[in-house]
Amino acid sequence: MLKGTFPTDKFKALTTPFYYYNIELLKETLNTVKTEAGKYGYHVHYAVKANANPRILSTIAEYGLGADCVSGGEIQAALDAGFPAGKIVYAGVGKADWEINLGLDNNIFCFNVESAAELEVLNSLAAAKDKVASIALRINPEVDAHTHAKITTGMKENKFGINLSQLNSVLDTLKGMKNVKLIGIHSHIGSQITDMSSFRNLVIRFNEILDELEAQGITLENINFGGGLGIDYYHPNHLSIPAFDNYFAAINKLLKVRPRQQVHFEPGRSVVAQCGSLISRVLYVKEGETKKFCILDAGFTELIRPAMYDAYHRIENISSDEAVELYDVVGPICESSDVFGKEVELNKAHRGDLIALRSAGAYGEVMASQYNCRKLPKAYYSDTL
Repeated sequence: MLKGTFPTDKFKALTTPFYYYNIELLKETLNTVKTEAGKYGYHVHYAVKANANPRILSTIAEYGLGADCVSGGEIQAALDAGFPAGKIVYAGVGKADWEINLGLDNNIFCFNVESAAELEVLNSLAAAKDKVASIALRINPEVDAHTHAKITTGMKENKFGINLSQLNSVLDTLKGMKNVKLIGIHSHIGSQITDMSSFRNLVIRFNEILDELEAQGITLENINFGGGLGIDYYHPNHLSIPAFDNYFAAINKLLKVRPRQQVHFEPGRSVVAQCGSLISRVLYVKEGETKKFCILDAGFTELIRPAMYDAYHRIENISSDEAVELYDVVGPICESSDVFGKEVELNKAHRGDLIALRSAGAYGEVMASQYNCRKLPKAYYSDTL
C-alpha cells in the first residue's frame, strides 16, 4: 500500500503520540491558494479554528493571508502570529463583551454579526469607546452543503447567522445605530464540502440577495463566502492540495461582482489538513475471537474526528512492509468510541511500530484534550526535525 514519506528513523527517538507537520507542503498549498485567489483579486482569511499552532499560524501570516477568528483567544493568537488587525474578521454566534472589546481595541477589519441581539451589544460597546465598528451580516442562505449534519451551518435550523426572513428587520434596526457600519454580507454553509454544486447554489443565492439589497438602495463593499472546501481524506498522497483552481473558478463564473466590491473567503481545513499527521506507536496487538485489534498510544484525545463525526482518516504503518492484515485500530481511552477505524488494512503490526494517522493538520491538535489526565502532545516540523 502506498504510504506517505516520513523521517521514520528520526521519529524513533521521539515520545509518541505527536503531531508532525510537513512545512514544505504547507508552503506549497499557500502558494496555490494565493495564485488561484489572485487570479480574481479575491481576499483569503485563514480560519484559525482549523489549526492554531503558533508555527503554523506564523507561516500562514508570512504568506499574506488574513485571519478568520471565532473567539477572542483566536484574535489574540492571530495578532501574536503576525496577522495584521486590518485583515482579521471575527465571527461567532456567542461573542462575549471582552472578545468584542478586544476586536474594537485592535481595530479589526470586520465583525461578522450573527443576530439582532449581538448588533445591539456591539453598537453599545463601540459607542462606549467612541468607535464605529465595521460589520458584515452573517446570513443563513438556506443552501444545503451536502455534508455531515454536525458541520452544516447555513440552514435556518442551525444556531448560526441571520435567517433571510429576518434580514429586513435587522436592516431597519441598523438605520438607528451610529456606532456600527454595514460593509458587507457573510455566509458559511458548512465544512468538508466536496460537491461544487453547493458553492454554485450559494453564489446564486448571494446574487439574489445583493439584487434585493440594491433595490433598497443598499450597495455593499464586501461579500464573504466563508470557507468549507473539503479535502480528500482517502488519498492524501495523490491529492495533497485541494482543487482551489476549480473552487475559485466556480465562484467567479457565476458571481455578479458590483463595481469596487471586494470578495472574501475563509478556508481552514483545505489549507492545513494534508500537511499534518498524528504519529503514534503500537502498544499491543490484541487477538480477539472475531477480529484483531491494533491498540495505539494515541486516542481521541489527540484526534477526535473519528469518534465525533465517524470521520475517516487514512492510517499507515510506517514501520512495516510486511503483508497487509485487517485490524480495528483503537486508542487507550476508557470509552468505546475511541476507535480510529474498523477493518483497516495495515501492514502487519507489531508492538512499537509507528503508525501515521494522515490528514490530521486540521481539527487534530487544535481539538486535543487532557481527558483521562493525558498530557497534550508535542508538535514537530519537517524543516527543523
